[in-house]
Parts: sequence; C-alpha cells; structure tokens
Amino acid sequence: MNSNFRRWIALVVICLGQLMVMVDTTIVNVALPAIQRDLHFTPAGLTWVVNAYVIAYASFLLVAGRAGDLIGRRKVFLAGVLLFTVASVGSGFATGADHLIVGRLLQGLGGSLATGVIIAIIVTDFQKPAERAQAMSIFTLVIASGGSLGLLAGGFVTQWLSWHWIFFINLPVGIVTLILGAWLIEENRGLGIGRGVDVLGAVIVTAALMLGVYAIVTASDHGWVSAQTLVPGVAALTLLGVFVVLEGRIANPIMPLRVLTIRSLTGASVARGLLFAGMFTNFFVGALYMQNVKGFTAFQTGLGFLPTTLAVGVLSGAGIAARLMARFGPRTLAVAGMTTLTSGLLVLSQADMHASYFPTLFLAYLLLGAGGGTSFLPLLTMAMSEIAPADAGLASGFSNVTMQVGGALGLAALGTVSTAHSRALFAEGDPLPVALTGGYQLGFVLAAIAVVAGLAVVVTVLRGSSRPAGEPFESTEPEAAAEAA
Repeated sequence: MNSNFRRWIALVVICLGQLMVMVDTTIVNVALPAIQRDLHFTPAGLTWVVNAYVIAYASFLLVAGRAGDLIGRRKVFLAGVLLFTVASVGSGFATGADHLIVGRLLQGLGGSLATGVIIAIIVTDFQKPAERAQAMSIFTLVIASGGSLGLLAGGFVTQWLSWHWIFFINLPVGIVTLILGAWLIEENRGLGIGRGVDVLGAVIVTAALMLGVYAIVTASDHGWVSAQTLVPGVAALTLLGVFVVLEGRIANPIMPLRVLTIRSLTGASVARGLLFAGMFTNFFVGALYMQNVKGFTAFQTGLGFLPTTLAVGVLSGAGIAARLMARFGPRTLAVAGMTTLTSGLLVLSQADMHASYFPTLFLAYLLLGAGGGTSFLPLLTMAMSEIAPADAGLASGFSNVTMQVGGALGLAALGTVSTAHSRALFAEGDPLPVALTGGYQLGFVLAAIAVVAGLAVVVTVLRGSSRPAGEPFESTEPEAAAEAA
C-alpha cells in the first residue's frame, strides 16, 4: 500500500476512534430520564452517569499522552479503544445503577487513553505544514461535530430503540477501529522506559486532576464554598504544587517543565479551554432551553444543533478553514472565528419564550458553527506548532486536559449561576417559563464572556503567532528537543 495513502486512511481510523469517544460525551444526556426510570437512580446518583465519565476521561489524558511518547502511541491508542469498546458493551448490559457508573468510569479511562495520543500521531505523521493543516481540519471537524451528533443520535436511539443501544452501537465501530488501527497506524519509536518511569509523578498528577475535576463537576450539587467542594479542590491544588516541585528535581520527569514555557502551547491551550467552556455551556443550556422553554423533543433538540455541525463540517471537511489559515495566518483566523462564535452566543442570549427557530435560533447556531469551524483549527495548530516530536504526546495530553477541564469548569460554574438566577426569578414571582428563560439567557451571556476571555488570550499572549500556516514555526527549544529525542 502506498505510504502516503496509508497515512490518510490511518487518519480516518484514528478520527473514527475520536468520534466514538466524542459522541459518547453527550449521547447519554438525552437518555438520562429513561436510564433513571429503568435503573431506579436517585436524582443525585443520576449525575454520576455523566460525572464518572468526565472525571476518568480528564484525569488520565496527561498520563496517556506521555505513555504514548514512552512506549508507542499506537499501543496506547489501541488499548484505549479496546477498553472503551468493552466498557460500552458492559454499560449496555447494566442492570443496576452501580454497574452503569463503573462502566462509565471505564469508558472514560478508555477514552482518555485513545484520544490522549491522537494529536501527537497527527503532528508526527504529517510534517508538511499544508498536509498538517488539512489533517487537523478533519480532526477538528470530528471534535466540533461529535457533541451535537451525540445529542442527535441519543435522541433517535432512545426514542426508537432503547437507552441500552446508545452503548451497543460502539461495538461495531470499536471493532473496525481496532482492526484497521492495528494494520494502518505506524508505531512511533518511543523514548523507552529504560531510564526509569516517573511513577510517582504519574500518580500525583492523575490524583490531582481527578480531585480537581471531581470538585468542579459536583460543585453545583454541594455549593462552591462547601466542604465537599473546597477540600478536594484545595487537595488538587496542593498535589499540583507538589507535582511541579517533583518534576523540576528528577532526571526523567513524566512532564518536563520546559514544555510549559512554550508560549504557543500554553497560550493556545488556555484559549481552547475558555472556548470550550463557552461551547459546553451552550450545548447544555441550549438543550435545556429548547426542551423546557420551546417544548422540543429529544430528537428535535438534536436536530436544532444541526446548523452548527453542518457549518463546521463544510469549513473543516472541505478544507476551507485550512486554506483561510494558510492565507491569513492562524492567529488572525482564530480572532475572526472566536468573534463570530461570540456573536452567535449573544444572539441566543436575546432569545425568549417567543423566539422562533427560524430565523433566530437557526442564525445563532449557524454563527456558532462558522465561528467554531474557523477557530478550532488555528488554536490547535498554534498549540502544537513548536513541539518537538518526542514531546508530542505530552503536549497533546496537556492541550486536551486544558480543554476538558476548561469545559467542565465552565459548565459547572456557568450552569450553577444560570440555575441560581432562574430560581431567584421564580422566587420573585415570575412564571416558571419566564424564570427558566431568564436563567438560560444569562447562561448564554456568561458563555460569550468565556469565549471573549479566550479571545483576549489569543490577542495578547499569542501576538507573535500570526504568521501564515504555510510557514513552519522554528522551535524555540532546540536543545530541549534534542535532549528529548
């Protein structure tokens, strides 16, 4: 098989694995009422169907990325897909609440192993800037469309089959990904574990992320200043401090601190985190608005997000975003995209009980798709632009952790404020639909503010990253790159 053709087919395979994981991030949301009825979940317990997945997924991304650098990214990717597929089948056969929560925890772990190395595989397989931009376009299409496709698929499967099938549909996808991945994905030459593995660092950073994400996703239940939130939150920050000190003192750290000094990586990753904080909030609040205020069914709600998916698909899948980035530069395109995305959120913030889908909501979700389709790719490109190949897995994991934690933190914080505002309006005597609408409108405003904060990071921190994508970045860390290789 032609090696060039093999690379592109391998890209499709790893994106198939990414799509499976992304879809499962949201596919469960619309099936939660049916799951609660069948498995007799308490309202508090039901949140763990989502929380268990998010906590495990976000907590192991950094370790997964570095494991790919050390022992081989294909091995880590295939192990993650296998675990995710087996856990999906187990979740589909769940007969009790505890069974399903464990299945979701294992799904999250498998998802983190699989996706934690994907960006690294792409940036090492596609070295030429134009090819890398095209490959990243396909990848960002999967990232951006997976959430809305999950809502659409979840509504359809739950309504016409049963909630069990939202997990069973992963089995054929997982099997195909495993077979083709083992055949097509080229293994990287890992750094090896002969010099010793930083086991202590891996345990500390994983525990820190797990405690931090736990504090974030449960804050809406316990309150931001409650002991249940503050204790794990403080413990997470303490462990992160210990981790930084440890990594600066050992010879073979799991996360060399020099990586964090690369401004393009840290700045673009923070911007991605803030952008996804706004997007995750939009998916959550938007779904509630369409169902609780507009009276949409679960399937209609999934269809409501379709303009976003299609716009991202056209811009990314057709390579339009890559060509725009080559002409105007990643920073300029990111600014334009995030500005457009903010406009869409502001349109949603004005939608009340009487707003029609056409043109108001349709226009808003079209703007969100256009903004996402022109900002996801340049941010990801800038994040990975100055990374040495030997550190690509670590950088991939760091960028994904920032995105996931930013999304989880934004959703938890903004969702809590939105809900509290609705309750306050209802307590003041507003009818329930009016109170809910007021809370959702505030949620969209806060989501827009999060994206604007990310835009500020792009404008200030990444001000030196405005060159066209066709011009390769020169590494600012030649000695470090040589040492890592």
